[in-house]
Amino acid sequence: MLSPELQGLILAGGEGSRLLAEGVKVPKPMVQVAGRPQIVHLVETLGALGCPTITCLVRDEFPEVVAKLVRRPWRGSVRVLACRTPSSLHTLVEGLAHVPPGPVFATMVDTVMRSDDWRNVFEHARSAIAGGADAVLAVTPFVDDEAALYVSVDTGGRIQRVSDSPMEPQCVTGGVYAFAPGTRALAREAADAGVSRMRHFISRLVEGGSVVGAVSVPRIIDLDRLRDLEAANTWLGSKRERRRNRSAS
Repeated sequence: MLSPELQGLILAGGEGSRLLAEGVKVPKPMVQVAGRPQIVHLVETLGALGCPTITCLVRDEFPEVVAKLVRRPWRGSVRVLACRTPSSLHTLVEGLAHVPPGPVFATMVDTVMRSDDWRNVFEHARSAIAGGADAVLAVTPFVDDEAALYVSVDTGGRIQRVSDSPMEPQCVTGGVYAFAPGTRALAREAADAGVSRMRHFISRLVEGGSVVGAVSVPRIIDLDRLRDLEAANTWLGSKRERRRNRSAS
């Protein structure tokens, strides 16, 4: 079976309040990671992976982010939309309403991975969706988040359980998702039923019997706090990694 094309979706609907409280004055999508604004890096990454379209949902409190992205001469099809959504799931639902038909490869704007790991997650997700998975999540044994979402994964790579509490072996989600076309309706149904957070939607999928796969990478950083930003720049700021990221883009 041929692997399907995955439409790209970047979710930047949050306020970035924790970074702001710690003195970071620019909006979260524009924080510099390895010399580039984070959202620019993500658009370039999804384009290099092969997403035929990339849709960016950016909080409407950040018009400078929208303007910068709209003015930039992207190589592929990039659409930037301002949003005002109350939760991560609502941002996903709004984004899915604007993404062209087909499976979707989505990332939160604050997700940082190495270029090789982005490629690994993307190719695994595309294969799994082609094989009948309803969703695929990037996961990692690297835990550095006080509000991590833990998952239990069976030997076949399917998520069996989701929990806010640690499980052994430790494995947490990393803010990157692939969704089959039918999962769009499930996201809308969950939001209409009062589900607000992405983690609760993932739990609902797993508990409802959907096939939710996992692909593990060594490390994922979630840019919630200043120390996360500093760690990401130390990790990806080496000359070797900058070269790898440029070649991947």
